[in-house]
Amino acid sequence: MSFKIYTKTGDSGETSLYGGLRLPKDHIRIESYGTVDELNSHVGMVRDCAQNEHLRSVLKTIQDRLFDLGANLAVDPNKNLQVPQIDELDIQLLENEIDRMSETLPALKNFILPGGHTTISFCHLARCVCRRAERNVVALSHNETVNPILIQYLNRLSDYLFTLARYFAMELKVEETAWKGK
Repeated sequence: MSFKIYTKTGDSGETSLYGGLRLPKDHIRIESYGTVDELNSHVGMVRDCAQNEHLRSVLKTIQDRLFDLGANLAVDPNKNLQVPQIDELDIQLLENEIDRMSETLPALKNFILPGGHTTISFCHLARCVCRRAERNVVALSHNETVNPILIQYLNRLSDYLFTLARYFAMELKVEETAWKGK
């Protein structure tokens, strides 16, 4: 017996959360975990570009945590269902990595423009999607209970992705382009 990927249950513009609750596909909860899924794809692209095994390992861990975070958002909030949790150690990993990379980076004196190399641009795309995911989860938290650590993780992850872009620029010997206003 083969498994079919299509169920046709979403053809009317609704989808089910883990636990069975049906919501319109444009509900902020669906938008939130959909954006986290999009972010995970962008992080995967960055991981594919990374040559450094340590960074590849950290990025794989981040992808695992993003699946955990998405599971938290995709569960029916009215049911007490078990899903993997984000915790302080996950945030500490990001902070440790930011600190480790920052030790070797020149001081940031200006705003910098995204670009200079495809890998750097992919990091900035992931950072922007991460910020959107964070905004969506914050919006969700205005109407429903959201574990604050999910927002904190996304906030710290965007900092990590910014630092990673700068780290890649250093590794690739690409000069950062400072923003020059009018």
